[in-house]
Amino acid sequence: MSKKIAILATHGFEESELSSPKEYLEQQGWTAHIVSPESGSIKAWAEKDWGKEYPVDQTLDNAAASDYDALVLPGGVINPDQLRTNEKALTFVKDFFAQHKPVAAICHGPQVLINAGVVEGRNLTSVNSISQDLKNAGAHWEDSEVVVDAGLVTSRTPKDLPAFNAKMVEEIREGKHTEQTL
Repeated sequence: MSKKIAILATHGFEESELSSPKEYLEQQGWTAHIVSPESGSIKAWAEKDWGKEYPVDQTLDNAAASDYDALVLPGGVINPDQLRTNEKALTFVKDFFAQHKPVAAICHGPQVLINAGVVEGRNLTSVNSISQDLKNAGAHWEDSEVVVDAGLVTSRTPKDLPAFNAKMVEEIREGKHTEQTL
């Protein structure tokens, strides 16, 4: 069954946290679009320095959650910090929850979920440095390689990508989750 997944990112995303899920989704025979506030291309952060540029498939202005089966939020420090103050990005994220679609976020990616107002009462994980932010927003944070809560998949760091990718695909295969709400 064909699926279409949005990967929401901007300049400064952690390269492996976008490239690994994208490749894994495409190995399933699915389409993975990079959606960004920018057109053209966005530049990765590769551990300690700037990485490659990745082509943007769809601008945020022209993207709608209804066009996709799921959403992926890669981390990095710069990327989520930019997206969490972008109202169009927050609306895009909220729409996936309102439509009960799977959402996967890794590392600093859950910062976007905080500003979208979708973490209260949810079980999740992230990079340790934002754990208190998530707890303050009402989330139940745990230090695990992957946490799944009714269609919401979260992981801590690039070392968790194998577990993150597997659970992300599992939740996307299951389809809509009625418990996945705003």
